[in-house]
Amino acid sequence: MSTRGSDKPLRADAQRNRQALLAKAREVCDAGEFFDLRFDDFARLAGVGTGTLYRHFPTREALAEAVYHEEVAALCDRARRLRDALPAHEALATFLRGMVDHLDAHQGLARTLATLMATSTAALAEGGEALEQAVTALVAAAVRDGTVRGDVSAGAVMMALHGISAAHDRPDWRAEADGVVTLLLDGLVQPQPSTPNVSPER
Repeated sequence: MSTRGSDKPLRADAQRNRQALLAKAREVCDAGEFFDLRFDDFARLAGVGTGTLYRHFPTREALAEAVYHEEVAALCDRARRLRDALPAHEALATFLRGMVDHLDAHQGLARTLATLMATSTAALAEGGEALEQAVTALVAAAVRDGTVRGDVSAGAVMMALHGISAAHDRPDWRAEADGVVTLLLDGLVQPQPSTPNVSPER
């Protein structure tokens, strides 16, 4: 695997150190404690040297950006695996409901990353584009097999997901989020042609 922005692969030990730092940073983000630590503390928590931390992530922002990109990559990979394993409409529904599950289970991570990435517009745009491409592929597959309307774009689905994510501080967020996904999926369903009533012969 390569570092971001470089084609040079990391040595196995360097890759392990990088993943240890990312895993610890994600854990700290999820606990809502990312801003409470000195940057050097991430090295200690991950069991690596301070120099190793700065070689991989020279700033707190660089570490946060890497966590964000890992999250997006994992979601995109899940979309691909669902598309390969399930019927198209089921894959789309499972992905959307899984997004709500993920946001519910990792509310601290979502809040922390939203705060940290607010000033990283380029990284946000890149991540948003990757996620929208994954959703576009799910929607397109369902359109091709006739289970989803062809006049609704993946952009509309992304707007619904953004709205769900942005409202996570509402008291009844989980129930409402599930309801929004249900409404979205119902609205996406391709209407089936009605069968004319044929009177039985007398």
